[in-house]
Order: sequence, then structure tokens, then C-alpha cells
Amino acid sequence: MKVLYNGDFIEKEDAFVDIEDRGYQFGDGVYEVIRVYNGTLFTLKEHTERLFKSAKEIGIHLQGTVSDMENKLKQLVSENELTDGGLYIQVTRGVAPRKHQYPDSLTPQITAYTFQVKKPVQEQTAGAKAVLSEDLRWLRCDIKSLNLLYNVMEKQKASEAGAFEAILVRDGFVTEGTSSNVYAVIDGVIRTHPATNLILNGITRRKLLQVCEEQGIGVEETRLCKADLLRAQEIFISSTTAEVVPIIEIDGQPIGNGVPGEITKRVQEGFQQKIKHETSVPS
Repeated sequence: MKVLYNGDFIEKEDAFVDIEDRGYQFGDGVYEVIRVYNGTLFTLKEHTERLFKSAKEIGIHLQGTVSDMENKLKQLVSENELTDGGLYIQVTRGVAPRKHQYPDSLTPQITAYTFQVKKPVQEQTAGAKAVLSEDLRWLRCDIKSLNLLYNVMEKQKASEAGAFEAILVRDGFVTEGTSSNVYAVIDGVIRTHPATNLILNGITRRKLLQVCEEQGIGVEETRLCKADLLRAQEIFISSTTAEVVPIIEIDGQPIGNGVPGEITKRVQEGFQQKIKHETSVPS
């Protein structure tokens, strides 16, 4: 398998990380995960633009343009003859002796590779369980950084409890999942946290908001307290690899009727149609 390593395509076994790479030592970098359907990188531009924005927010200057990066990632998918799967791209600040402060002259390290994706069909169809966790992350969750330790810890706790996701609550208000955005249907209207520094404005989230607008489904980008979440008629989450997954139980409490709701199903179908339209996936 080919990987993209600082602009070159090399065999995976020839790729390595320097022991003094700041991404390895500090989590000093940013990343993106992009879904591939029918050999096409879905929402490539949105992901690449966010990668550049995240890098800029933490002071990493990427050479070249968004278009240059897009072409490299397209070539990587082609090199690996990937039809259905995903692509991971990571940018670190660079290699330097281990100190918290860093010199201005570092060269960003860029790596990318493709992978297979196992779509969570069972959860998408029948719904999944979630648990609630306190949101103790830093206050720049809008930056897609490599610092995911707390997300990992809470996701692992959820998994050990037999849940698909941990939904995070900060100061009494629902923010997002450990690796997803969260939506609640209350009185026929979808409510989801506004795109502030407290959540990652997911690319799938943006597409779902478009789907809702096109289908005439009401959406309110507003803070949702824990009590409102638990009284919702429907809850669903979204991410690049999971797409749209209904949540039918939280902390052992059924949500609505305990089965995926009709609005969630409409959103799922609308999203699949958007994928087909934008990637020419045959029916």
C-alpha cells in the first residue's frame, strides 16, 4: 500500500515517524478523516479547507494550496485503487529537540494513508446505546487537533459499558460525542449545539443541516441541557465513518419509543442521496 509522506508516495513499510516529531511527543498537530465512496473523496474540499484552518489556528504554516493538497489526496486514493473506505491525513508541527516551546523554522510533517471502513449497518438500522460523560476537554474543540486523550478515555468507557458512543455534557449542556456530533428531535424540531469553540463543526454535520433545509425539517442550533436530551423523541449522532446512527438508549433509559424515529430515518435517507449525488454512486 502507498502512503503520502511529505509530498512523496512511498510504500507503507518505508514510512516512519521520527522519535522527536512533535506530533509523537506532544500531540502537536492536526488531522482529518475523509470518507471514500465509489473511488471519490466525499466532501474533499470541506475537509481539506478545515485541515488548513486547523493548522493555521495552532500556528502551523502549510506550503502549497488547498487545491494542491486535494490533488495529492486524490492521487493517493488512485494509487491504492480504493473504491470504498477512508483516508487519514495528519500534519505535525515538525521535528525538533523535545521542548515545550518550538523554533520558528520547523518543517511540517505530512502523512496520509487509506484504509477500509466497516459501516456500522446494525447500529444505523436498529439504533445504538450511548452513555453520558462529563466534558473535561480544552476549550478549543473546534480545532481538529491530535490531542484526543480524553475522547479516547471516554470512548473506551462507553465501549466497556456496551455503548456505541459517549455523549459529553459541559456545565449541564450537551456538547457532542467523543467522535461525533449530537442531535435531538424535540417536538418535531432537530436541536443541536451551535458551531462554537465547544464542538467540532463536523463536515457530516454541515451536510446534514443542508439535508434538513432541503427536506423542510426544522433545525435549531441551540444549547441543549441534559434534561431536554433525555426527554427527546429521537436522538441521533453523525460522523464521517459512522454517517448517521440513531441513539435509542442513554444510560439505560429508552429514548422515545426505543426505536429509530421517522425524522432520523428521513435524515439518513437524505444523507445517502447526497452521497450518491456527489460521488456518482450507482443506485
